[in-house]
Amino acid sequence: MFANKEGQRVPEVTFRTRTSEGQWKNVTTADVFAGKKVVVFALPGAFTPTCSSSHVPRYNELAATFKANGVDDIVCLSVNDAFVMNEWAKEQHAEQIRFLPDGNGEFTQAMGLLVDKRAAGFGSRSWRYSMLVNDGVIEKMFVEPEGEAGADPFVVSDADTMLAYLAPGVRPPPDVVLFSRPGCSFCAKAMALLDARGWPYEEVAASPRRLRAVSRKSTTPQVFIDGAYIGGTTELEAWLASHS
Repeated sequence: MFANKEGQRVPEVTFRTRTSEGQWKNVTTADVFAGKKVVVFALPGAFTPTCSSSHVPRYNELAATFKANGVDDIVCLSVNDAFVMNEWAKEQHAEQIRFLPDGNGEFTQAMGLLVDKRAAGFGSRSWRYSMLVNDGVIEKMFVEPEGEAGADPFVVSDADTMLAYLAPGVRPPPDVVLFSRPGCSFCAKAMALLDARGWPYEEVAASPRRLRAVSRKSTTPQVFIDGAYIGGTTELEAWLASHS
């Protein structure tokens, strides 16, 4: 069983990072955590499936909500080198997250969460977990349960679980998708309505087939919120008025 380190200080190590200008920079534990409230999520490896498709994107999506509830920084930590972590950060477009390379696994080993992944060709890697660190002290940890050899569970270290602990009752912004066309004034109005709510949205380029497939309509925009079809700008405006 992995030890729960709540109430303990994070390990004192130095991370070897690379700046955007291509210079080496030593970053200490104090640089990352001293005087700050930091959410950390650690994972087995950059560019790996669950890490890339679920773990990183959701923390990035909820970054503004975390920061509105007192978090100063969100850190993604992995036993990878600085070159790999920097390239992964670019590929993920995760501008709200600090990618921290634990290249030698020193931090992860001191946390007691370095695991043997040689069977997968990975060598030693981090077990998947998240934690809330307050001025260098671990306030809360969510460590994934141990299971069969080679397993990589992802059930408790996710962003929504951490947010529920940090700010009970706070509901994250809804998931909004907007099908639009360039130069569409109604699309611009719909986006302005969403911006006024502070709701992020994903804009999808509309084509006749896409519009028919998702809404049986031919006009733009077409808006979906949390999986529910809302409609065009007029319907969105009415829906927002009824959910104020």
